[in-house]
Amino acid sequence: MFEPHGPKSFSVIVTGDETLFPFFIIPPKRLNHMWVDGQGERPVMLRQGFQNRKRMFTVLLNYSDPLVIDILSQDTTMTATYYVQNVLSQVKSAINEQRPKVSTSRTLYLHDNAGPHKARATTQSLRELGIQVLPDPTYNPHLAPCYFWLFPILKDRLAGRKFDRI
Repeated sequence: MFEPHGPKSFSVIVTGDETLFPFFIIPPKRLNHMWVDGQGERPVMLRQGFQNRKRMFTVLLNYSDPLVIDILSQDTTMTATYYVQNVLSQVKSAINEQRPKVSTSRTLYLHDNAGPHKARATTQSLRELGIQVLPDPTYNPHLAPCYFWLFPILKDRLAGRKFDRI
């Protein structure tokens, strides 16, 4: 399945996941530290009314670039039908655009065991696209780079900023 050495060993893997981004991310306490003398008062960090407004982002990426970035519209739930029609439909064209000479049958897809990912419609769509799914162990923490690299950095950089709309 993989070449034993070289940069092409992971070039066929597509991975990704979803995360919720609130319109206002409360900055962590470590960013609010400041020196205050005995008479001074600490500034009060008020929570805005935006924390209940969120959007779900789905990001699929390969070893070098993001392939698909999908923003779930407000009051919509991630279902298998939505996942197949709006996310997976973009995967094949993105792969063909990035690697025109390589077929999608050489693509390995790594995703977690969420309901929309394991639904019959999703597995059938991946089979029709010719994309092979890498099995993810049931009670194993998800190993997608989004959890360790992309989402924490984005949320850290966006902390304390207000967005009226996404």
